[in-house]
Amino acid sequence: QVQLVESGGGLVQPGGSLRLSCAASSNIFSTNTMSWHRQAPWAQRELVAAATDGRSPNYEDSVKGRFTISRNNANNTAFLQMNELKPEDAAVYYCYGGDIWTMSGYRYLELWGQGTLVTVSK
Repeated sequence: QVQLVESGGGLVQPGGSLRLSCAASSNIFSTNTMSWHRQAPWAQRELVAAATDGRSPNYEDSVKGRFTISRNNANNTAFLQMNELKPEDAAVYYCYGGDIWTMSGYRYLELWGQGTLVTVSK
C-alpha cells in the first residue's frame, strides 16, 4: 500500500516545540515535493511549509522563523520542526507528497497522510 504516515503530534504549551515526522511507505521510490499542511476546526486546509527538489523551502508567513521543514530523500521522509508554538498553530497537520513514483513504476500525482493532531494549550 502506498501511503504517508505522520507522527509526532501532541499537546504542548505555548512557547514549546514539537517535531513532526512523515514517513513514506517502503514501496515509494521518490517524491518531488513533500509539504506540510494544517487544518484547524472550521477552517480551510492551508499550506504550512513545502520542500521541492531543487528549490528553496517555502513557508506560510505566520510560521516563518519558527518552523523548519526538512526531508531525507534517501528514504522519502519529511520533518517539520515547530518552535515557539502559539495557540493559533493548533490544528491537524497533514503530510503531502507530490509527484510520487513507486518502486514498481507507478506514478501518483499526489498523496496525503492521515494527519496528526497538534494542540497548543496551557
